[in-house]
Amino acid sequence: MPRFHIATPLAVGHLVELPAEVAHHIHVVRLAPGDALTLFNGSGGQYEAVLTEVGKKRATAEVRAHDAREAELPFPVTLAQALPEGTKMDWIIEKAVELGVAAVQPLAARRCVVRLSAERAGKKVEHWRGVAVSASEQSGRNRVAAVAEPADLKDWLARPAEGQRILLSPRATVSLAGWTREQPPQAVTLLVGPEGGFTDEEEELAVRHGALALSAGPRVLRTETAALAVLAVLGAAWGGM
Repeated sequence: MPRFHIATPLAVGHLVELPAEVAHHIHVVRLAPGDALTLFNGSGGQYEAVLTEVGKKRATAEVRAHDAREAELPFPVTLAQALPEGTKMDWIIEKAVELGVAAVQPLAARRCVVRLSAERAGKKVEHWRGVAVSASEQSGRNRVAAVAEPADLKDWLARPAEGQRILLSPRATVSLAGWTREQPPQAVTLLVGPEGGFTDEEEELAVRHGALALSAGPRVLRTETAALAVLAVLGAAWGGM
């Protein structure tokens, strides 16, 4: 059944006008009045609805029932990802959302190839938020991961931590797998470097601010692989996969 996120209040019995981009998609895939679809707005659960009107630029649906199901991890995970080059960030956000992250914090680190001006950053964040919405629609999640404005690594480290910060480092002597076996499920923030990794100074600064340096294994993972591998490990160890 087609699933769509709409940023509007939903209630059983209401007739809702769908956003223009959703109406366009419905028209393209040739859905018709009477067809069923699922709607969610990120506030909890999902709503079963039926199309009542379909046009090229407009569509309406009647909300029929509410389903309280959720597909969230039982522990909140924030991904603090140093900006990679090209379109890798799109892929990272898409797959991280599929694996259950609750929030994404883009970071500017010393070895980042990408440098975003304020104007470019605003456009990128808007695009990344759209990627997160699409990934939630596809993966069956009824919550949409928050994508924050990019922040400088040093400035971000000085902020209060949201759960235990985990610094993924090939130089760490403690394994992530071993740590998760000894710890109860809890809120964590995964700190992932860019191509080339964080500098020694950046890693030391992160540890001074309370980050726990952990190794993801004997192999050096690419920046677009690291967080996804760790999310799979956490989900397998603590539940939610």
